[in-house]
Amino acid sequence: MNDAIIATKKLSNELLNRWATDPKGPVALHLKQRLLAVEGADGEDQIIYPPTYADIGYNIDRLSDGTHVALIDSVGSQANRLEPVFKPNSGYGLDGLVPQIDIVLRKEDCGECDVCEKEKRTKDDKCENPWKEKRSLFDLAHRAADAVVQSSPTLLPKVEKAFAELRKTGDASRLCTIAPTSLLFGCWDSRGGSGEKRPRLVRAIIRAWDVDELRSASQFNSVWKALNDEQREGLKKALPKGKKLSEKGFNDAPAVGLGGVVVRGSIQRDVTINLVALRGLNGGEHTDDLRKYLLGLAILTATSDIELFLREGCNLRYADNADQWYCVPRRGNNEPVNLVSEEARAVAKLFTKSAYKKFRNTWAAIKWPEGALQDDGTLEVEFDLKAAKELLGKKTDEEDEG
Repeated sequence: MNDAIIATKKLSNELLNRWATDPKGPVALHLKQRLLAVEGADGEDQIIYPPTYADIGYNIDRLSDGTHVALIDSVGSQANRLEPVFKPNSGYGLDGLVPQIDIVLRKEDCGECDVCEKEKRTKDDKCENPWKEKRSLFDLAHRAADAVVQSSPTLLPKVEKAFAELRKTGDASRLCTIAPTSLLFGCWDSRGGSGEKRPRLVRAIIRAWDVDELRSASQFNSVWKALNDEQREGLKKALPKGKKLSEKGFNDAPAVGLGGVVVRGSIQRDVTINLVALRGLNGGEHTDDLRKYLLGLAILTATSDIELFLREGCNLRYADNADQWYCVPRRGNNEPVNLVSEEARAVAKLFTKSAYKKFRNTWAAIKWPEGALQDDGTLEVEFDLKAAKELLGKKTDEEDEG
């Protein structure tokens, strides 16, 4: 057996308590994780498609030794992929550890109930079972600071109060009660009145090392050659000014563009849990509970095997089952620690549940409008177009910084 595995620290409540509350404790937990393309095998060159960005195409850096490193999934993108592990039916069993908040963006009549089938309906006749277009708070890129939250009058006052309290007193317990993942993955209340900005406790990024950029070429063949002169002329005359027939699918169109990258080195995912930032959070008289709760959530999130189908042409998998997490001390060598075994995750989950009790009870005591809390305990609030329009005219912190 590998000596590193033998020497790996076993996860315990005592160890978790120290990480969360000891001011002289370690600075971080860190994982370097090897990934593979589903079309490739370990040790082979692999071809994958990085994300494309306006004006630059792929984000590829050249190091001083000539090595090219491609960004495969950014920190923000990884956070958005990690956060939904807390949703119901995600398969991770973590939804009971956080409040569930859904925002209804719009409703449509079902078309099947008695009200919908009435020949004549008055403005007071409401569909009995409307279809709802909803988004979980975990789906919003900016979490509690998202524009959609700012446009939801039922939720906004609670969130505003939480951000204001955090800004003025440093107490994060109210925000932790309503939207703990906003502390877990960071947020910036740039659209609200507080301007509060919180660092990420969990940070993940994927890079590919030693890459070369590829180009692609394609040819779209239309029915143009099969048309007679009269048909072709008719289509040309009907074409709006400034448009091309190929754009409408009536002429051939060659295309040249980005063709992915060939990876000769490794595809690596780095995941870090920032224990310094965690212990910098204040929760008033419940500071220890807050830090323990967020540490538990951080570990359960960071050790979840999320899906790695990042985009077309970039479907990745985990290279092996030997993920080795390390505890990073203030000085000295990193220490291996077991965070991924079933036993370790069970310890982390019980630890999180215990710390969550205070925040769960506070959540239960919040007075929401009648009908907002659903039978399953999910808070359901509505997006308001009028509030969204008002938000459009409001200057943000990003604009002030610009």
